[in-house]
Amino acid sequence: MTAPDDERFDWQAAEADLTVGPDAEVVDLDEARARRVPSPRPPADDNDDDTDAETVDDGPGRIGGPVDMAGDIPAEVVARQRERRPILAEWARSGRGLRAAVRHQAKDAGYVAAYHGVRLPKYLVKAIAWAPIGAVRGIGQALRWATAEEGNWHLRQAAASRGDADTWLKLDARRQRQSVWRWWVLAAGTAGTGAGVVVVAAGPSWWSAVAAGVVVPWLATRGRPADKPLTDRVTEGTRYRKLTADLVRRALTSLQMAAINSAVAKDPKAISFPVDIHRDGPGHLAVVDLPYGVEAAEVVARRGKLASAMRLPLDQVWPEPAPGHTGRLALWVGYEPASQMKQPPWPLLAGTARVDVFKPFPFATTPRLDTVTVDLMFRNFLFGGQPGSGKTFALRDLILAAALDPRAEIRGYELKGVGDFAVLEPVMAEYGNGFDDDTLARCFAFIEWLYEECRRRSKRIEHYARLGKAPENKVTPELASLKGSGLHPLVAWFDELQELMTSKYGKDAGEILEKVIKLGRALGVIILIGTQIPDKDSLPTGITRNVNSRFCLSVADQTANDMILGTSAYKNGYRATVFQPVDEAGWGILRGFGKVASVRSFYVDTTAAARIVARAVALRATAGTLPNLDEQTRDAGPVADLLADLARVWPGDDKAVWNETLCGLLAELRPDVYTGWEAAQLTTALKPHPLVKVGDVGRRVDGKAVTRRGIKHTDLLKAIAERDRKRSAG
Repeated sequence: MTAPDDERFDWQAAEADLTVGPDAEVVDLDEARARRVPSPRPPADDNDDDTDAETVDDGPGRIGGPVDMAGDIPAEVVARQRERRPILAEWARSGRGLRAAVRHQAKDAGYVAAYHGVRLPKYLVKAIAWAPIGAVRGIGQALRWATAEEGNWHLRQAAASRGDADTWLKLDARRQRQSVWRWWVLAAGTAGTGAGVVVVAAGPSWWSAVAAGVVVPWLATRGRPADKPLTDRVTEGTRYRKLTADLVRRALTSLQMAAINSAVAKDPKAISFPVDIHRDGPGHLAVVDLPYGVEAAEVVARRGKLASAMRLPLDQVWPEPAPGHTGRLALWVGYEPASQMKQPPWPLLAGTARVDVFKPFPFATTPRLDTVTVDLMFRNFLFGGQPGSGKTFALRDLILAAALDPRAEIRGYELKGVGDFAVLEPVMAEYGNGFDDDTLARCFAFIEWLYEECRRRSKRIEHYARLGKAPENKVTPELASLKGSGLHPLVAWFDELQELMTSKYGKDAGEILEKVIKLGRALGVIILIGTQIPDKDSLPTGITRNVNSRFCLSVADQTANDMILGTSAYKNGYRATVFQPVDEAGWGILRGFGKVASVRSFYVDTTAAARIVARAVALRATAGTLPNLDEQTRDAGPVADLLADLARVWPGDDKAVWNETLCGLLAELRPDVYTGWEAAQLTTALKPHPLVKVGDVGRRVDGKAVTRRGIKHTDLLKAIAERDRKRSAG
């Protein structure tokens, strides 16, 4: 018998032999096939007549067998790797996908119907003009068919040219035999048509209308010129080109990437598709395995070239790294450009919508119009983008959402000075607008107050942890709702923070704010930061490094991109540089909520924002948490002469005194003005007097060194003298 390793071994015969006789040995054919290796190739010999191209093994040589046999893989691993194809397509398995598909088809059908409906009079005139011509042509074609002249005309003509009368007569006789039955068919058809005309004429009038509606257009299509269709073209070009493997391969090879082109030149299957291209929402998704050594991030960086290669607008093509490995690309192409896709309204615009800052709420949509949710509690946010990127409106969305939770206290500063956040003033306990020195001083004092607030809250958390009400030593929904706990959510926001960081308060503000970000997360303090210039001077790296939620809108370069999203974000393919300011306002890369993705924040204009604020005011009025005018202006400073009052209450010959001590003495002097003041509030009130510098003052209490914020007596006297000098000079 032929050896099992012979390539010419007849496996079918062997299988038949196994069924012969009861004593036949049972052979595992799969195992035998696995052990097979190709026979050695015979040496080339030009003089050997016994070999030819069919007997030489021209396949690739195999060095050894497979490392791991299929049988060595555990059954549970094989089961996990085996994916069953779904019964329904991806787009039909979810309400979102089904609605998107139906909406897309209905939109196109409606447009086509409306387009042709408007042109019906034009089509009617063309049909009436071309129908008689079509009737004449139809009669002529019927007569030519009945005579059977065209059947063997060329053969008869050739016989006549040769003078072969016998052949010509035989061919003509055949033609006559064919025409006999055709004349009978034509006569029957004519009689049937005449009868149909009589019946239609004798019947109801709508019969004639229906018959005319069918026959006249049909005759018109036969009578029209070849280059003039009866109906107009709806489009001059395809609005959406269906995503196919060939289209994707051609686009990828057009990116001028040497690694892709060289790999495809050697092996056309170097670009493969592990998952079938399928519908996904309002578009199609292609998951692509790029050639070995090519990262998906490199393709994402060439999004513009990719869109050009596909002959589609930039905002219709959305490549991003796909899970699995760095060489896997997820390419989503929408039915239409994102700028033309109508974003659904923000769900929080609904009249009954409320927010719990401990739970996710809608913030943005993906290019596929999926809703992306975020949550505020235990998070700090960084929004970055160049002018026109939509950063301010995205930041305002979070504050509007926080306003719909009556427990949340909102304080913040808009350092651009245009009043984008003024609509929120009725629900804010503290609000500053502008970049003048006084506003910057108040903003810096607010950051100092936040640090003191974190200290106070840490003591409260410790207290409730001992009572078993803070099991993880952080704020819980129950504590946040508990009246008098002092652990309600505190939302502190800063828009255009670079104005403060590049001022004289920048260094101290950056250091303190970094501490607040590190400490406040578990204490219910939520920091929201918006900035345009993300560099080490305008946004200290200590702040960006500790922010756990980031939204990078359109930026100009890699440095700005990585300052907001984190180191290596640009290298990994998360590039907000691909977004165009103004045209793609609101689009950005969201990081910190599951998969990093391109999203578009909900756009809420000032009118819609005012409606949300009105609902928030009603909720807070009911809950008793609506801030009053005094709370909103607590940093405006006392009505009395603060410097003079400090000089009056200064204790003895002390060179420096703590702020908290001075607040107590001031309250005794003027209770109606200074009652309730804290150290941070005094610091704020002194900001307009730059000569009075608030700093660390050390003392010994019960033998221990204690350092707190305070002022020096000499600084106070200098400030009074300088103020008096200016008054006398004025």
